[in-house]
Amino acid sequence: MAVDETPDLRLDRPSPARMYDHYLGGKDNYAVDREAAGKIIELYPPIVKVARRNRAFMRRATRWLVREAGIRQFLDIGTGIPTEPNLHQVVQEVAPECRVVYVDNDPVVLTHARALMRSTPEGRTTYIQADATRPETILGDPELAEVLDLSQPVALTLIALMHFVEDKHDPVGVVRELLSALPSGSALAMTHVTGEFDPVGSAQAVEIYRSRGIGFQMRSRAEGARFFEGLDLVEPGIELLHRWRPELGDDAETVNAREIADADDGFWAGVAVKP
Repeated sequence: MAVDETPDLRLDRPSPARMYDHYLGGKDNYAVDREAAGKIIELYPPIVKVARRNRAFMRRATRWLVREAGIRQFLDIGTGIPTEPNLHQVVQEVAPECRVVYVDNDPVVLTHARALMRSTPEGRTTYIQADATRPETILGDPELAEVLDLSQPVALTLIALMHFVEDKHDPVGVVRELLSALPSGSALAMTHVTGEFDPVGSAQAVEIYRSRGIGFQMRSRAEGARFFEGLDLVEPGIELLHRWRPELGDDAETVNAREIADADDGFWAGVAVKP
């Protein structure tokens, strides 16, 4: 794909990708992003640590998918600004032949696409500019067909994405359409914001995003279970980030997980395999 075009970065309003980059301590954000992210941090200070735990979950989950489920293909939607190690670096470290297709609709991610395509010689990566609410454009993209073999298992990773897809866009239907194109043995790895621990503060956070033109909808763990219907959940099921298999990370993750209060972990996470 061409990565040298100059997209409209829409600097007149905040970008979820750039706000998340700010939470992670990155530099690829602007004043409009820092203002909005600052409001969220003021409202919910743990978000900075939660964002890092969300990345740590991605690393644990994708390593598990490669080592235990034997998956070698990944479709990562809602990629965001590259933050090393990127997903392809994690999985290709375990199995260099892994193939990864990244997808995002934020033009700022396009400007960083080269970093997402530095594959091992044995594997391959590519980037598709597309909207998650239109799964047919993702599944029908020729770039995807060149990199992924949809007759073989694929891990669909939706990390901190679906809370930006409001119910009016049928998020469960979107995920089901994506999974319907993938064969038995494929998997879903997903994280999502929950407002269960602080309903009032959560409503305020939703308003911060929506007032700045960003669709946002929190969902409880029970609501999140609908995304995994028809799949076999991997133990421990749908859990808070720090409770999902911390022993699969480094020793620090395992130790730190014991010290985290549930109320300071505003994301649920899950991994499931398609029978």
